[in-house]
Amino acid sequence: MTTFTQAAVSPSGCGTLAMAFGTHVIRMMAASTGGSLGMFEAFVPAGEGPPLHVHEREDEFFRVLAGRFGFWCAGDYIELTEGGCIALPRGVPHRFRNVGKTEGHLMVVVTPGGFESFFPIVELSRPETPEQIASVARGFGLTFLPEGDRKVA
Repeated sequence: MTTFTQAAVSPSGCGTLAMAFGTHVIRMMAASTGGSLGMFEAFVPAGEGPPLHVHEREDEFFRVLAGRFGFWCAGDYIELTEGGCIALPRGVPHRFRNVGKTEGHLMVVVTPGGFESFFPIVELSRPETPEQIASVARGFGLTFLPEGDRKVA
């Protein structure tokens, strides 16, 4: 990590589009925050969301910008709508899903930063098989778990 001594700014309408596992807009890279955090927006179709997974390296903060989302973490379930926020700890299995009827929109902050690069890397490498996806994910300290894993109800 480098020193974070100047404001990191992402003006409205800016960011880098990454079309991997849906639409993501990378708003702030770890490099602009001395590694302290990364930030991206996710546009999630109704009924969609990632499978159960664990981040080894970072905590995640979500703010619902539009829609209704269900979040599962450590056996708990919570639904949030526009303006709702949740922080999910590293090392704990979790997932989320757009439980609304229209596309949802999330702001996601990861700390420390780095995971925001996952989506552009997936877009560039275009893994096709579950094994290839898992390999890319491992490089980011991300592990996908079987849905039957009893660590999360």
